[in-house]
Parts: sequence; C-alpha cells; structure tokens
Amino acid sequence: QVQLVESGGGLVQPGGSLRLSCAASGFTFSRYYMSWVRQAPGKGLEWVSEINSGGDSTYYADSVKGRFTISRDNAKNTLYLQMNSLKPEDTALYYCAASQGIWGQGTQVAVSS
Repeated sequence: QVQLVESGGGLVQPGGSLRLSCAASGFTFSRYYMSWVRQAPGKGLEWVSEINSGGDSTYYADSVKGRFTISRDNAKNTLYLQMNSLKPEDTALYYCAASQGIWGQGTQVAVSS
C-alpha cells in the first residue's frame, strides 16, 4: 500500500521547537523529491520546503528560511522537518508530499502561549 504517514505535531509555545516525521511505504522513497506543505486555518495550501531525492539540495519558503530544516533518511524511508523558533503564524496542518503525487493525511501543529 502506497502511503505517507506524518507524525510529531502538537502544541508548542512561541519560540519552541518540533520535529515532524513522515514515514513512507509502498514505493521507492529514494527516487522522489519530497516536500512539506501546510494549511493554516481558513487559508489555502502553502508550500514550505522541498528536498531532492539524494537529500543534498534543499529549498525553503521565505517565511520559514533560517528556522526550519528539511532532511531525509532514505535507508529509513523517512522525511523530517525540524522546526525551530516557532511562531503563532506557523500554526497549520502540515502535510508531506512525494513528487509523484502521493500526500499524507497531515499532522497538526499549534503554536500558542
């Protein structure tokens, strides 16, 4: 079964950190670019970050650059998003997505005091 399963979301105070994970199964994870996309309450989808198949090229939205780090472990078929210096405007449902069009179900991140 082809799927992506996100985890690691939760409630954190402003300035805090979270690490999201995305476990892939049913396809050759190492072949595909992977992305994180988020959707804040009442808003549209926002691309957050992307990583190439080998993990040596990364790309970030300006809104998260310098605070978030995307990485992957192809041996473990897992994608990560390390989120530091979190802000209330980072509150959203975070999805991982593979470049062939597979999306996970999302993990909720809430940043609030």
